[in-house]
Amino acid sequence: LEKMCDVIKDMGVKYLTVYAFSTENWKRSRAEVEGLLKLFRQYLKRCIKKAHKNQMRVKIIGDPSAFPQDIQDSIHELEESKDYDHMYFQIAMNYGSRDEILRGMTRMIEDVKNGTLAENAFDENGKLTEQCFESYLDTAGIPDPDLLIRTSGEQRLSNYLMWQLAYTEFYFTEVPWPDFHEEELRKAIEQYNNRDRRYGGVKEE
Repeated sequence: LEKMCDVIKDMGVKYLTVYAFSTENWKRSRAEVEGLLKLFRQYLKRCIKKAHKNQMRVKIIGDPSAFPQDIQDSIHELEESKDYDHMYFQIAMNYGSRDEILRGMTRMIEDVKNGTLAENAFDENGKLTEQCFESYLDTAGIPDPDLLIRTSGEQRLSNYLMWQLAYTEFYFTEVPWPDFHEEELRKAIEQYNNRDRRYGGVKEE
């Protein structure tokens, strides 16, 4: 992951989001979950140093409240990199798209009850705007992905960024993530660049 961050940054890609731990991953065996948490503890500390070194803004999407307090503390420290803008790096931890939408709509309902919902939340027909809806998602302020790379031969969304991927191009590869390297990334981007992208039947300029 650290190598790919360097490669992507050098290629001029501004945004990268990776799926590290889903809301469903808690159902794995206790030994596997504890092993993953141990990896998170090690990686988050290294990521803090790397974020400052590379002026990389890091944001955790998902619900970190389920993690042990020491991991939550590391996440809080990591997100203090918010003033950097050389690269925007999102890590999905305890993330599930359905959970994200439910949490967001719960906050919206509270704002409606408190009378704090933005005045421009609805259009002239009284319909909720996409901009308002998106502001309650974990990815608020982050552009929708242009390209989703799915490794290891999997061909499903796995409850990942379901709202945000509405017009995203997909690239599937049999290469497992640990073996994913710069050459494979360039193949994915080259294929993406050769596609005729259309939005609702209208070709993108």
